[in-house]
Amino acid sequence: MSRLAELIEELCPDGVEYRALGDVAELKRGQAVTRKEIMEGQIPVIAGGREPAYYIDRPNRQGETIVIAGSGAYAGFVSFWNEPIFVSDAFSIVVDRGTLQPRFVYHWLNGRQEAIHALKSGGGVPHVYPKDVAKLRCPIPPLEVQREIVRILDQFTTLEAELEAELEARRAQYEHYRNHLLSYESLATRSPVKVVKLGDVIAISRGASPRPISKYVTQGEGIPWIKIGDVDPRGKFVTSAAECITSAGAEKSRKVLPGDFILSNSMSFGRPYILQIEGCVHDGWLILSNVADHWIPDFLYHSLRTDNVQRQFAQLASGGTVRNLNSRVIESVELPLPPKVVQEEIVSMLDRFDALVNDISSGLPAEIAARRAQYEHYRDRLLSFPEKCVSDRGAS
Repeated sequence: MSRLAELIEELCPDGVEYRALGDVAELKRGQAVTRKEIMEGQIPVIAGGREPAYYIDRPNRQGETIVIAGSGAYAGFVSFWNEPIFVSDAFSIVVDRGTLQPRFVYHWLNGRQEAIHALKSGGGVPHVYPKDVAKLRCPIPPLEVQREIVRILDQFTTLEAELEAELEARRAQYEHYRNHLLSYESLATRSPVKVVKLGDVIAISRGASPRPISKYVTQGEGIPWIKIGDVDPRGKFVTSAAECITSAGAEKSRKVLPGDFILSNSMSFGRPYILQIEGCVHDGWLILSNVADHWIPDFLYHSLRTDNVQRQFAQLASGGTVRNLNSRVIESVELPLPPKVVQEEIVSMLDRFDALVNDISSGLPAEIAARRAQYEHYRDRLLSFPEKCVSDRGAS
């Protein structure tokens, strides 16, 4: 019999108590930060995304803290921090340590991720509110049982974190290799190369949003309505959209076609994607059309990801804390344009390396996916407790 089985048999053989999370933890909203208040520093600001939004000079939370993103495409995303952080467009969960272990609650919430995402409400921008999460009923086994479950599950997450770190190191190697291959100096050794401004060789426009958008969005038939939540942060292609808009909405928006590029003009700043579907995009996207006249699409994709181009985006973009791209900025960006035969050679080399660090069907990404699936299996199994009946609670 395992140590955990022994503890359960000894301490809670008849099940455990369940209580509303709000009864055993403090759910506290984050604080908005104005541009005047921002001083750059080392403290991560946790807002509506999966990663820190930016870094400032002061925290508003210390120690082990669970955070749930409050709004946007990732509203409801659960994360765990054991360092000083600043919670902004999110809310924190601090548990009663006499009753619950923070990591135990994190693993439990992690297993409830889909249910938390289902709590989203709101029209254009989805929100998840503390009052709704507070109603979720949490199992409360004895602390010794919680600690043993945390020990087991943390072994899986530690291994996954180590694999992720190795993968990030390989991605850094890949980015260095890509930057070198796509530099003017490197390309010029293969063939004569000219430097062009994007606006001189392709059409650049901005998306448009019909308003109020709720009037035009449909869940069934219609024209795909492509949002930031429809793209894989590490992906290359846009292959589907969760929502559609009506024909009337499409007339007030901007249509895109397979082969067009879209770039986020704010949140994931300058990240390019290649369309594989026809659809419409809102004003948070910039559109690059007529690409194939001069570029092999994959070559332009890799070029737009280079440090050279991203640096130009950053230097030319307007805005303060949140940088914004616009058509004028994209039009003025300069990059090398080699003959297509050279583009094909470069794409072949980069695509092989790219698959090693991003293809989830092979290599480290596949191993990480397997470990994550293993963690989820054991998490769901270990955190499934029978609920102690009312009469049992009264007798204990």
